[in-house]
Amino acid sequence: MTRRAALTGGAILAAPSLAKAQGFPTRPVRLIVPIAPGGANDIIARLIAERLAPILGQPVIVENRPGAGGNLGAQAVAQAEKDGHTLLFTSANVLTANKYLYGNQMPIEPMRDLAPVTRVAIGTILLVVNSQRPYRTFEELVAFARANPGRVTMGSSGTGTISHLFLEKLNRAAGIEITHVPYRGGALAIQDLASGTIDMMFDAIPALLPNIREGRFRPLVAGSAQRITYVPELANVPGMDEALPGKGFDALNWWSVVAPAGTPPAAVNVLHAGLVRVMSDGALGTRLREMSFLPTTDPTPEAFGAFWRSQDAVWRDLVVQSGATAQ
Repeated sequence: MTRRAALTGGAILAAPSLAKAQGFPTRPVRLIVPIAPGGANDIIARLIAERLAPILGQPVIVENRPGAGGNLGAQAVAQAEKDGHTLLFTSANVLTANKYLYGNQMPIEPMRDLAPVTRVAIGTILLVVNSQRPYRTFEELVAFARANPGRVTMGSSGTGTISHLFLEKLNRAAGIEITHVPYRGGALAIQDLASGTIDMMFDAIPALLPNIREGRFRPLVAGSAQRITYVPELANVPGMDEALPGKGFDALNWWSVVAPAGTPPAAVNVLHAGLVRVMSDGALGTRLREMSFLPTTDPTPEAFGAFWRSQDAVWRDLVVQSGATAQ
């Protein structure tokens, strides 16, 4: 990874190392990803790490720590030395929803035990059906589900995931009853959707795009309020404001970098500045958009912290209303 980082081109390499001016970091930085390697989240983390290394003047090593819905990786970071050399790259679920899903089994309180640095990307989910199913539009799916309660089946990567939570919100908003079928990972659910074992999925776009492009899946609606115009294949797929007007449905997920609580502000500020520089790289932005993610950053760590706190009630309500539990 060090050699790859040293070969990274463009303005990022030309910029002076932040470490020279700030005295941080003084050794390699670990970026813990609380899921197994290979998925879109892991790919994004590695793209960021590769570009962050020359800015910090130290290798940034991605370490996968899957388990307990992301809690194991989050706990490892919360308990790490509070010096900024161990970071967590994760989605909103781990930082907000998990404490309501896991209850007393949640090993940390994220807002107390982790320090905000910045968001780095936002994205949404997509509702797709097996292309052999008769419903060709979202309206036809809703009409069929309403006439046949419980008959339509939706696979997800597990109970309490964003897919599951927003399915339950969709059931309530549309007055339908779609049966949730949790899997041990999204890949298995995608296989069953492709074979016709289940009817639909509400999942992250990168995992679904290959099957959409090959004609096995039919996209019916984006989980976001607006259309996903930055993904050419999905530009004509309606957003939720069109499909369910007035229901306030906007399934946005966000990914961020956080540090152990108590990390010195100077180190957090160096990390924030480095990540802002990384996420402003045009080539990275193009790559992320191709994967259906939009790069983003917060103006300060404090601004991200305020946003994070504002999201707590949103995800709490989703969990409570869904009735999901991971205990």
